[in-house]
Amino acid sequence: MRFAFTIVYVHDVPRTLQFYQVAFGLQTSLLHPSQEYGELETGSTKLAFATHSLANSNLPDGYHAVDHADPKPLGIEIALMTDNVAEALEQAIAAGGTLVADTVVKPWGQTVAYLRDPEGTLIELCSPINS
Repeated sequence: MRFAFTIVYVHDVPRTLQFYQVAFGLQTSLLHPSQEYGELETGSTKLAFATHSLANSNLPDGYHAVDHADPKPLGIEIALMTDNVAEALEQAIAAGGTLVADTVVKPWGQTVAYLRDPEGTLIELCSPINS
């Protein structure tokens, strides 16, 4: 067994892929011709997005959608590692992200910050943990 990808359901897959490219430099590795599914190249796994209509067809009993209008994010996050959290945060906000918690250094030495993407998905920006 191996971890293959994470799928986040969104309203607009191409717009979401564009945000992650501009905000973090992640490149689109796949955008289905229907524009209902796309993937970003993130290393050994993929970060994928699919439309809410595709989610509804896969999950007939429904699900809890990410909603940017909700003041509190869902209890799940995408963590992206970088050597310069403050710079990455500034770039992501300029690209349309919304600040949740500014840059702080944790007691174990890791720098972290939190934001939400335009769809409302929670993103942690973090530095490597020095062991």
